[in-house]
Amino acid sequence: MQPHAQFSGQGGRALAARDFTPALPILGLYDLVVRLAAREGVWRGAALARLEPGNDDVIVDAGCGTGSFLARIGQAAPRATLIGVDPDERILARASSKLGRAGVAARLERRYLSELDGLLGRGTATKVTSSLVLHQVPLVEKRAGLAAFYSLLAPGGTVVVADYGKQRTATMRTLFKLVQYVDGFADTQPNADGILPELLRGAGFVHVEETDVFDTATGSISIYRGTKPASRTSAGVTSRAPEGALS
Repeated sequence: MQPHAQFSGQGGRALAARDFTPALPILGLYDLVVRLAAREGVWRGAALARLEPGNDDVIVDAGCGTGSFLARIGQAAPRATLIGVDPDERILARASSKLGRAGVAARLERRYLSELDGLLGRGTATKVTSSLVLHQVPLVEKRAGLAAFYSLLAPGGTVVVADYGKQRTATMRTLFKLVQYVDGFADTQPNADGILPELLRGAGFVHVEETDVFDTATGSISIYRGTKPASRTSAGVTSRAPEGALS
C-alpha cells in the first residue's frame, strides 16, 4: 500500500500561509536545519520510545511537517494506521514523497490543530503526537489544539508532545531567542516559561509528565506525555521535571 496525501481544509476555514508560521522558504533546508541545530535524531528517538507505537494503534501526528516522525512510527509499527496533519500544502507534498521512499503508508490531511475534531470520529485515535508545533502558535491555538487531541483520543489513549519547553538555564534561554526571532516572541514565550504541562492538564489529560529534556543549539526540547482518563473516576496527575537536561 502506497502512502497518499489528501490536501483538504475541511475544518471550515480557508487555509492561508499568513494564518500559520510556515517552514523555511527553501524546504530543502528544513530537514537539515532541524537535524543539525535541534539534534533531531536524539529527541525523536526518545519521543518514539514514549509513544510506544503498536500495530493495532491509530496514531495521529498533528503538525507532521515533512513526515520525519511518521516515517519512524511506520517503520516501528508497520501495520499501525497513521494520519499526518499539517496546514502547509508544500510540506505535505514533501511528506508524501518521504513516506513513499520509506515504504510507509499514511493518510495526509491539510488542517489546523484546532480543526482535528472532524478528522476522525471522537475517541477514535489511540495515540496523538506533535513535534515542534505548539511553540509557534498563539496561546489560544495551543489550547484549542490540545483540546482537539483530547477529543480525538479514545479513553486511556496517550498524547506525546516533543517541543521547546521550559528554558531552565541562561544558555538555553539565550539560544532559544533565535527561535523566538523567527517564530515570534508572543507565541514562543509561554513555552519558554514552562506552560505546556499546565495546558495539557487544562485539556483534561492526567498523569502528565515531562519525561526528557535535551539541550540543543536552539534551546532545550522537552518530551511531554499524558493520558486521557480511562473513566471519570480515573485519578492522579503527576508532573516530574528532570533534575537536569539530558545530553
